[in-house]
Amino acid sequence: MKRTLISKSESDTSEIGKKLARMAQKGDCFALYGTLGMGKSVLARAFIQELCGLQDVPSPTFTLVQLYDATDFTIYHFDLYRLKSPEEIFELGMEEALYDGVCLIEWPEKMGGYLPKNVIKVSISGKQDNREIEISTASEEKLNRLQKVLGSC
Repeated sequence: MKRTLISKSESDTSEIGKKLARMAQKGDCFALYGTLGMGKSVLARAFIQELCGLQDVPSPTFTLVQLYDATDFTIYHFDLYRLKSPEEIFELGMEEALYDGVCLIEWPEKMGGYLPKNVIKVSISGKQDNREIEISTASEEKLNRLQKVLGSC
């Protein structure tokens, strides 16, 4: 099942990130797909700000992973763009993150076959200011949670 949303601004993308944060539960993994400049980091930053109340949320481009303490779990924000091989995810603590927290993974295609099957896939594409954000999951339970927070957006 999938849902497609249209974002006409960075603010719209942030609002979608906040709504996704409201449905997050320990063990969820959000795989954020899209080319450079599509808004993956904007969405992830709003997600983290919604749950942690932080203003400054740096991109993990150079550190590869940033951890944030939310009320009920730790958020692991990964940026895998610079990985040379999928096996490098184990050096970043990916296994622990997938079981003990909520993961936001930018460039999840770099994980190869290690990406879990039950992710919430967020694909962002578009031109100029308009973005099409497609959200999908194979999990009926996650789909129900998504529908509750996305409502009529």
